[in-house]
Amino acid sequence: MESAQSGTANGALGGQLGSPVPRESTFHGSDPHTVAEAAICQDSSTRCQARTRIYRDGELVDQGFPVERISDHLVDGKSMIWLDLRDPDHEDLLVLQNEFGLHPVAIEDALLDRERPKIDRYETHLFMTVYGARLDMTTGELATSELSAFILPQGLITIRKDDGLDIGKVVERWDASPDLARHGVGFLLHGLLDFIVDGHFEAVQSLDDAVEELEDNLFDDKPKNVSVHRRSFELRKSLVLLRRVVLPMREVLNTLMRRDVRFVDSELMPYYQDVYDHVLRATEWTESLRDLVTTILETNLTIQGNRMNIITKKVTSWAAIIAVPTFVTGFYGMNVPYPGFSARAGFITSIVIMLGAGSLLYWIFRRQDWL
Repeated sequence: MESAQSGTANGALGGQLGSPVPRESTFHGSDPHTVAEAAICQDSSTRCQARTRIYRDGELVDQGFPVERISDHLVDGKSMIWLDLRDPDHEDLLVLQNEFGLHPVAIEDALLDRERPKIDRYETHLFMTVYGARLDMTTGELATSELSAFILPQGLITIRKDDGLDIGKVVERWDASPDLARHGVGFLLHGLLDFIVDGHFEAVQSLDDAVEELEDNLFDDKPKNVSVHRRSFELRKSLVLLRRVVLPMREVLNTLMRRDVRFVDSELMPYYQDVYDHVLRATEWTESLRDLVTTILETNLTIQGNRMNIITKKVTSWAAIIAVPTFVTGFYGMNVPYPGFSARAGFITSIVIMLGAGSLLYWIFRRQDWL
């Protein structure tokens, strides 16, 4: 059986990767049913919604054509196709396997949910899994959207398992750089990865803003211990998830940029290097933010301890002050004769002692900054 080389460790990840819950809109607020509308196939043999595009000699010549015509377009060797399937089932992918000679293991990985971000090398193609990401600033939760891709010498096939990632924005990236289309599949792959990595960077930026807001709340005049703790744990969980999405992207980019892979030509290499630099920055930023959130949690606990010490000092000080008149009244409340017993002088003496001793203790505690 043909073996596969993986740019990262294989294995599915659980947790919060991917989202099986249907979305009413993409991360960017678009209608998932109509994004890249011109590329939607009106007549397709697949059960799922499909989008198609074909480039010839670096020019977009057709889109929205039936999936069955892809083979006809690839005959001349000068064409490059893009096929996007939205939440396909096993039967849909079997059609692709027979049509393009895709490896059964890659087909199986494309069907599995929550695969680790990775890139696998096969004899005739590459298989890649990546994730789009978006932070909900209200809840502090990170939403991810899984995308798998088959990278062929003359085509890119994207498999989306949910509607979070806005494929229409990817198409806009391609249309914004038509001069790069002559570089083949590397052009399509660059637009896709550039959009995804920019999304990671935006998520890190949003997390950074949320952490700054958390720092402001940390030293608020009115303590918000519970909310700070809850928000800290939410952000830390999102940072851990984002790290699991961003960190493997280094190996994905490294694999694609290798000369023996031959999907990225020398003219596109600077563009991929720029994407790689963004991946490194996002990774480093994520690591620093995770450490910062940990520091915020520890600082919040320290502040709570300091506040408790201050409260304890104040309570103890007032208890000492109150103890003096309690002692005096207890002494003068005895049912035995003593100097000043049943006399006005005794009453005055007790008042003077209580006020004098209380005032003296108050002055001492204030001077020691206990009150």
